[in-house]
Amino acid sequence: MEKVLLHTCCAPCSSAIIEWMLNNDIRPVIFYFNPNIYPLEEYNIRKAECTRYAQSKGIEIIDGDYEHEQWLECISGLEHEPERGNRCLKCFKMRLLASAQKASELGITRFTTTLASSRWKSLDQIAEAGIEAASQVPGTEFWEKNWRKGGLSERRRELLAENNFYNQQYCGCEFSIYKLKVES
Repeated sequence: MEKVLLHTCCAPCSSAIIEWMLNNDIRPVIFYFNPNIYPLEEYNIRKAECTRYAQSKGIEIIDGDYEHEQWLECISGLEHEPERGNRCLKCFKMRLLASAQKASELGITRFTTTLASSRWKSLDQIAEAGIEAASQVPGTEFWEKNWRKGGLSERRRELLAENNFYNQQYCGCEFSIYKLKVES
């Protein structure tokens, strides 16, 4: 069974992907690295849901630690960018570089991300960030896959209901919360 490092943002986005991987003889190792999530309570809720699901499937989950201050430094100057703008690309690059490094550390060649399951995210930005991360970490390869296709979006909704997952209403960072409040 092939091992793949799966960067995971939340349980709703990861559940159908994990199920698909297991059904296709792929063993994911979940890497929860999301320093963008704000506030800390939100981060912990999402991490707990990912952990609960991983444990129910007997899958290893690795906590990448909460480095929000480093994330703020990384995206400094991009705070007013729109969703799918340069702030998001910079955020993806940070998170996927950490994922490539973790994969290498664990001796896992391929890594991918649940970010590619969200209709709110740019697949082009995710691919750019993943490919760049793999180019910086020898021995790793970014598995560029559109996790929205093949019935996975529908299955995501089913698993969300079946598992009674906490389902957040914003991507995670304080700038997306602000945008949500302005539009409400």
